Amino acid sequence: MKTVRAGSKSNGGIHPAYCKQLAADKPVVALPLPALLAVSMAQHLGAPASPTVKKGDKVLRGQLIGEPAGFISAAVHAPTSGEVKAVDGVVTASGRVAPAVTIVPDGEDQLDPACRPPADLQALDAKQLIGMVADAGIVGMGGAGFPTHVKLSPPPNKTIDTLIVNGAECEPYLTADYRLMVESADAIKNGIEIIRKILGARSLRVAIEDNKPAAIKAMEKVMARLEGDVELVVLETEYPQGAEKQQIFSVTGREVPSGGLPMDVGVLVENVGTAAAIWEAVSNGMPLMDRITTVTGTSLKNPSNLKVRIGTPFSDLLSHCGGMPPDSCKLICGGPMMGLALGSQATAVSKTTSGLLLLSKKESVAFTSSACISCGRCVEACPMNLMPNELSQCLEAEDYESAESYDVLDCMECGCCAFVCPARRPLVQHMRSGKAEVAARVRERREKAEKAK
Repeated sequence: MKTVRAGSKSNGGIHPAYCKQLAADKPVVALPLPALLAVSMAQHLGAPASPTVKKGDKVLRGQLIGEPAGFISAAVHAPTSGEVKAVDGVVTASGRVAPAVTIVPDGEDQLDPACRPPADLQALDAKQLIGMVADAGIVGMGGAGFPTHVKLSPPPNKTIDTLIVNGAECEPYLTADYRLMVESADAIKNGIEIIRKILGARSLRVAIEDNKPAAIKAMEKVMARLEGDVELVVLETEYPQGAEKQQIFSVTGREVPSGGLPMDVGVLVENVGTAAAIWEAVSNGMPLMDRITTVTGTSLKNPSNLKVRIGTPFSDLLSHCGGMPPDSCKLICGGPMMGLALGSQATAVSKTTSGLLLLSKKESVAFTSSACISCGRCVEACPMNLMPNELSQCLEAEDYESAESYDVLDCMECGCCAFVCPARRPLVQHMRSGKAEVAARVRERREKAEKAK
């Protein structure tokens, strides 16, 4: 194993104030069980899970309460033992209503006997390991929550020769992955070994930004025990270094084609949190029932990194950290760049809740956007080599054909363009709505073509 600096640099990028010092030195603390858990069936990319329990049922910790409802879907499990109070709809962080199972904990936290270690871990083959990952309901814990068992099952014609484990955590304020690397590097390393066994990947790269020296040191220590072509790649601190396609280019020099996937260039990227969850599932038979979440903000009394049960209301996290200060203005699920502003503290933690950010009135500035001045700053900042200025104007005019020709579907909504725009244009909102419309048109064309056949 060796430690190297990244050999390439992706295009664009910005340097916002990172503000990670607020919680970076706070060890992970387990949050006490809440009075109520609202476990959404839609906490992953793809089809929401289908509830397998009904009101009045008794459940155990780790018991299946939602089964996958399609190929791209993930299982959901009870975070503790208790009684099902309701099976109905709840509002998620995205503002959409999704089916959910509400559980009243009984305080016993009794584990489902089905959650047990395998008889012989070393004897498990790739297919069995993928099955255990699927049964545990593991999803990507650093982004959109793509079901991990699907990601670990590339088509036979797509050979993965390089595994990248993402420890960049480039989103400002958030330190959940950082604390995981510092405190639980062994679990990450063990999870990495399982992923390598599944994929048969020849090369391993663990990527960490250079503003996390303690995490680099901790991962270097455990990675020294890994064999083969193994490198810890130190990335320049820049947003969005944690984005999949940008990280692949920085680490390997390979460029994922427009509309393509990492597997098209022989690479698979997994988050450090996902690797640790895989180890917990395979070694102990434990489903994904909790995660580390950073609760932070400059006016918050006690910024923290908390280990929380899935389904815990955000109000419990905030109460543990000192409550909402009087000057509170905005509550964000995630970080300031790609997070979602919340309308209520009642929203619950999901498998992808990496952080909860509280902004004061001083930090939340109201503004009015104006016409594009063609300065080109958004073009320079865009890590996907798009022209946000042209795309924004096309979308305002509802010229979706031109937006598609300008590759709007390649936009990852990172917010770099909006961050640098002097006209304060709502560029991310334009891209988000435009992508939805263009994607719907693409699907319609495909369906018509299939029918024509």
